[in-house]
Amino acid sequence: MSPIRILGLSGIGALAIAAAVSFAQNNPEGTAAAKPAAAAATTTAAAETATWGDPAAGATKAAACAACHGLDGNPTDPQYPRLAGMPERYVAHQIELFKKGLRTDGRAAEMLQYANALTAQDARDIGAHFAKQKAGALVADATLISTGPNAGKRLYEVGQDLYWRGDAKREIAGCFGCHGSDGRGNAGPSFPHIGGQNANYVKQRLAYYRAGVTQDPNKHLYAMMNDITKSLSDEEIAGLAAYVSGLHDRSLDTDVALTPAQIEAAKAQQAALDKQAPAAAPAATAAAAPAAEAATK
Repeated sequence: MSPIRILGLSGIGALAIAAAVSFAQNNPEGTAAAKPAAAAATTTAAAETATWGDPAAGATKAAACAACHGLDGNPTDPQYPRLAGMPERYVAHQIELFKKGLRTDGRAAEMLQYANALTAQDARDIGAHFAKQKAGALVADATLISTGPNAGKRLYEVGQDLYWRGDAKREIAGCFGCHGSDGRGNAGPSFPHIGGQNANYVKQRLAYYRAGVTQDPNKHLYAMMNDITKSLSDEEIAGLAAYVSGLHDRSLDTDVALTPAQIEAAKAQQAALDKQAPAAAPAATAAAAPAAEAATK
């Protein structure tokens, strides 16, 4: 199978056991233990509280989100982030940050007008709706890198190495520890679902973390991401974005729909990339393919 296909889960070597443990922890909708009786949470103004969201109510309230993010949280326009599968609390928190003017990156100015119209309970309901949706995935960028420290690798392979192994020399932890083996985000702190996310959006967010400036009051989570990204090159950020854009649970392959035009474009791109490969590439490609295609399920 060609590495340009939508990437399944990567069960890489000795990380297979760790990945399986991480996968077992995945539960973007939360567990019973994660929903204590006193589940009320302040998500906007200090006097405004909310309980766990109602997905049915959220489906109606999310109608205003559909123009950019899609009815089910899977946008057709790559400039907008995918919300399908995002944890409820994560979505609600981002709405809170937009509403308070504490998130100013990207298209925050556009989001402000929508966020201002929402109560804390609205935010939780909308988050509950998107948490129930099934996230799609994109085609990972398999462009062959010809120069620099990553010469000879496909772009997504640069991200694949960082996602699973990190970089001990730079004290960079692998991303799967927090975001899970399929990119859904581990339960607990509500880490975002990044598997299948639009690559341009991922690059934008990683650059934001790398910049080291935020108004987000949750400094500990921001600081953690800044520590990971501060030494990443633009190429490494692009590689991570390429890898996670195709990351998904292999069992969902039948639900990941590509149009005929997208399939033909992927085939044409792969054919062009194969022509660029050096003469000694076939053996290396054959050895690398299982890692790119392996699944934990």
